[in-house]
Amino acid sequence: MHVERLGSGPRIVLVHGSVTGPETWARQRPLAERWTLELVTRPGFWPLPPVGRVDFEADAPLVAAQLGEGAHLVGHSYGGVISLLAAARRPEAVRSLTVVEPPALDVARGDPAADAMIARVQELAATGAREPRAYLELFLRTVGSSVQLPEELPPFLQRGAELLLVERGVHEARIPFGPLRAGAFPVLVVSGGHAPAFDAVCDVLERELGADRAVLPGAGHTAQRAPGFNEALERFLLAAERRPGRDVAGG
Repeated sequence: MHVERLGSGPRIVLVHGSVTGPETWARQRPLAERWTLELVTRPGFWPLPPVGRVDFEADAPLVAAQLGEGAHLVGHSYGGVISLLAAARRPEAVRSLTVVEPPALDVARGDPAADAMIARVQELAATGAREPRAYLELFLRTVGSSVQLPEELPPFLQRGAELLLVERGVHEARIPFGPLRAGAFPVLVVSGGHAPAFDAVCDVLERELGADRAVLPGAGHTAQRAPGFNEALERFLLAAERRPGRDVAGG
């Protein structure tokens, strides 16, 4: 795992999801004027060496260690599931947790939309195209991403497409609500208001974790690119910083 560090101030560890690495957080870089951004590149993602398997259970301990003595934790999509698992491992080091459309579909089993997405993901893994770009296009449609692929994939997207083929299905993740609730840190759940399956997951997380909730339409699954995301995130982070007994985790 590689970490790029920008700015100074309270620390925010940002964990990307599938396909793209820290490019995921391009629109959050201006926050480095007031915060220390620690942009994670997960194992296997460009320009790190490729890996033969992508697994949320393997990445969660790495993210948990990155929290150090304390940091805010923000994760998108697959990285949101990793962040939930990392926070449960080291709740004492989490100043706050923000997850953006984490596809923790297991928590919403029984909801028709969530069940249907699980079925689509399983079908894609079993019978989908095995050529990386074709598989990536099918995957993006499945999750409702607004990303438009260029005619020729740049190296980071080519690698991301290849990693999709060896990625463990995120619907297999079991979210440990007990340790997350016991951590007593504030949680923000963000959805893009575009897919009932993601809404169902976010509804469960909001209820089970007593989380704040933001619905930010306009960017599909990549809600961190939607208008108002940075403002909503920063309000939440500042409120977390003002909580009694929570010293600022500096750079």
